[in-house]
This record gives sequence, structure tokens and C-alpha cells, in this order.
Amino acid sequence: MNLQVEQLHPLVLNVGLAIHNADWNWKNVNSPFTRLYYVTEGTAQIELPDGIHTLYPNHMYFVPAFTVHTNICHSHFVHYYLHIYEDHYSENDWLECWEFPIEIEAGPLDLALFQRLCEINPHMMLPKSDPTTYDNNPTLMRNLLKNRQRAFCDKVESRGIVLQLLSHFLKHAQPKIEMEDNRIAKTVIYIRKHLNETIELEKLAEIACLSKDHFIRLFKKELGNTPLQYINQKKIEKAQLLLVTEDLTVKEIAFQLAFEDYSYFNRLFKKITGVTPQEYRRLY
Repeated sequence: MNLQVEQLHPLVLNVGLAIHNADWNWKNVNSPFTRLYYVTEGTAQIELPDGIHTLYPNHMYFVPAFTVHTNICHSHFVHYYLHIYEDHYSENDWLECWEFPIEIEAGPLDLALFQRLCEINPHMMLPKSDPTTYDNNPTLMRNLLKNRQRAFCDKVESRGIVLQLLSHFLKHAQPKIEMEDNRIAKTVIYIRKHLNETIELEKLAEIACLSKDHFIRLFKKELGNTPLQYINQKKIEKAQLLLVTEDLTVKEIAFQLAFEDYSYFNRLFKKITGVTPQEYRRLY
């Protein structure tokens, strides 16, 4: 995969230290950001689509964005957490392009990096650990504003720390399986780069050099969804991220993603996520 370091723009949403005593138990968590953990004491478990993983001290863990998971904790458990997301103005969502290992062994330097990240970003600590009670939109927006108003040197140092931590996972990461049909792969790249626009099936078929009906059949065979289903899924995922990271109204977000019908956007959002955009924002 031809990826340049200049294309990497990870941003910190939350970072902090969490201390639990059999109370890190959250079901069906599904966030629009990537989670990194560094465990310092005790053990817990996390249930991911591929099974249950036990979290041990002196190890780091990676949970991709939009991955449904359940946390299980029956005893004392202490860990650092780091929530990151890709700058949504970037054309390349590189975090989505790789299969990262869930667990890697960590060292003293990694612990020091987490501690330093917390030290220079004290306002980015979560008020509570329960994902359903993150202190809603007003506090989140204040924290994001503080984040953007940080000293430039702190922003540079934070970016460097995050890249160092991610580099350990990238060392063992594998590019996601490429699509067999290069014509469909080209249309997927186009979709990801043009989520803020109305994406016409005719344009995608033209890019693939196929008739519209043939393109739809091949696309569904390759990805398991129709082009429209895939486009809507990616637009709603971007809407989830915008709801968490931008101080925009729901209507502004809908229009930014080229939904001219605001009511349709609300219905589609609830169909895909199970909650309305307003409810989703309150959850985070």
C-alpha cells in the first residue's frame, strides 16, 4: 500500500487513566473513533467480533472505529485509554486501510508516552468511563475547543506521541484484502473521497467502464452491499464522527454530506445506528 507519512493525521479525542473495580462492564459499544489501551494493573476482557480477548498488564490493545464490542471486568483493573480519529478533511482514511493486531506487548517507553500525553492534555480526560454517560455535547465541545486552542508545541508533541504509539501496531499490521475487481476498487476510492457530494450511480459506472446494471451486480458481489447501501453507510459513519467532533447542527451535518432531504437523513441515520442523530450526540 503506497501510503506516505504526510498522509497520517491522527487527532486525539480523549486520553486519561481509568481505575476500575469490577465496574468496567459496557455492552455493545460502537464508537466512531479508534481506541488504544495500555493496561497497568489487573485484567479484564473485551468481546470483539472474532471472540473474547483477555487484557493483561504491560500490553497495548487496539479497537478499530465502528467495531461493536463488549467490556467485561470482574476485578481490579487499571488502564490508560486513548481515543483517536482521522481528520475528516483528509482524503485518505488510513486507519480504515489496515488490519491492526488487537494486542501487542508494550514497554516502559510506551507507558511513559501515555503518561506524558495525559500530562499535556489534562482536559481531555473523560469525566466518566461509561460510554453511555460521556458528559454529552456541551462538555465535549468545550473540550474540543480547548484542544484546538492548545499551545502549538503541545499539539506537535501530542501528534508525535500518537504516531509513536501507532507505529508499534503498524509494524504488525497488514493491508486489508484488496478487492479482486480493480474496477470496483476504483469506485470505492471515489466514494470515500466524495462523501460530501451527491454520488450518482451513473458516474460510478462510468469510472468502472461498465453499464449501470452490470456495475451494480459486480459491486454487490464484491462488497455484499449495493452501491447505494455502501454510500449511505459511509456517509452515516462520517456523520457519526462529525456529531462527536464538530460543533455543527444536525441539519448542517446533513447538508454537508449532500443530504438535501433532512427528514430522510434522520430516518437513514436511525435505520443504520438504531438512534436518531440527536440521541447519538447525547450519548457521546
